[in-house]
Amino acid sequence: MTDSTETRTPAKYLTIVNALRTDIESAKYGPGARLPSEAELTRRFKVSRMTVVKAVQQLQQEGLLHRRVGSGTYANGAPEVEGRSFGLLIPDLGETEIFEPICRGMMRMPSVKANTLSWGQTSGIPKRKDEEAEDLCHSYIKQAVDGVFFAPLEFPTHEDVNSRILKALEKAKIPVVLLDKDFVQYPHRSKYDLVSLNHRYAGFVVTEHLIRQGAQRVAFFCRDLSAQTVEHRIVGYREALYMKGLSLARELVIRGDASDPHFVETALRQVHVDAIMCANDLTAAHLMQTLISLNIRVPQDVRIAGVDDVKYASLLPIPLTTFHQPCADIGIASMAAMLERIEHPHMPARSILLEGHLVVRDSCGSRATLKR
Repeated sequence: MTDSTETRTPAKYLTIVNALRTDIESAKYGPGARLPSEAELTRRFKVSRMTVVKAVQQLQQEGLLHRRVGSGTYANGAPEVEGRSFGLLIPDLGETEIFEPICRGMMRMPSVKANTLSWGQTSGIPKRKDEEAEDLCHSYIKQAVDGVFFAPLEFPTHEDVNSRILKALEKAKIPVVLLDKDFVQYPHRSKYDLVSLNHRYAGFVVTEHLIRQGAQRVAFFCRDLSAQTVEHRIVGYREALYMKGLSLARELVIRGDASDPHFVETALRQVHVDAIMCANDLTAAHLMQTLISLNIRVPQDVRIAGVDDVKYASLLPIPLTTFHQPCADIGIASMAAMLERIEHPHMPARSILLEGHLVVRDSCGSRATLKR
C-alpha cells in the first residue's frame, strides 16, 4: 500500500505553494505582511527545510513574495500590470490535453490579470499547421504583442519553419518563451527560455517504479519521429535501467504504431519484455487495446505505464499508471519567465523544468493491486 498511497499525492513543495498562494490571494497576508519563518513552515507542513525553500522560490518567481536579508519573507500582494498582450503560438492547442491548462495557468498569476492572451487573426482559409503557425507569427508582429509563447512544431521536417518563426520574432524584438520542448535536436539547446515538465525525470520515475514492482526487462514504446520531449523521457528511462543494472539493449526502445497488432506482436516476440513504459498516455491507451486484442494480459503478462495523466487515463479498461504533468504550474512559471525576460532581456537562456508526480493505478501491477 505504501507505493500507491505516496505516489498519488503531489510533490510536497506544491502543497506549500498552493497553500501560501491561497493565503496571499485571499489577503490573509496582505502587501508587506511578513510570512511565517522557514522553521515555522517546516513544522506546519512537516517537511524538510529544503522543501520549504523550494516552495518559497517558486512564489518569488511568481512575484508573490520577496525576501529581505536578515529580516524574513514578505508578501507582495497582487499588483497588476496593465496593458500587456501576449500571443499563443501553439499548433497543437486543442489536440492534446496539456496546453489548455497550461494557458489557464498563465492567467492565474495575480500580477497579470489585466493582460490578454491571444490566438491572433488569420485568413480563415484551411491550411497546414506550419503555414498556420507562420501566419500567426506575422499576425503577432503586426499587433506588436509584448511576447509570444511558442510550442515548436514537433517533427524534424518542421525545423526550418520553427527557425523562420523565431528569427522573425527576434527581428521584431518580441520576447519568446518556448513551451514544453525546444526546436533543436536533443541534446543541443537553443537560445530561448524553455518552460517544461522535467521529461527526463518523468522517464526515470516511471521506469524505476516498474522495476520496483518486479519488472526485469523493461521496454520503451513510442511512435516514429517522436517529439524531443520523448527523447528526454528515453534518457530518463535508460538512466533508471542503468542504475538498477538492467539491460540497455537498443532493441528495447520500440518505435512504431502501438495500434497495429501485427507490429506489436512481432516486436514483443523479439524483445521478450515484462513491462513497457510508453512515451505518453495516448500511446499507452493504443498499446493496451492492442495487447487486449492479442490476449496479452495487463498487468499480469506485461505491466504498462505512461506519461501525462490525461483525463481518460483512469477510464481505460485497465486504469493507467502514469506521470502527472503539473500543467497549471507550467503555465504560471511560463508567465513568470516571460515577465522576467521582458524586464531583463539580456539574461542567459534558461531551462525551467517542473517536477510532476507518479499516479499509481492498476496497469503497473503494483503490489497493492496484485493483492486484490
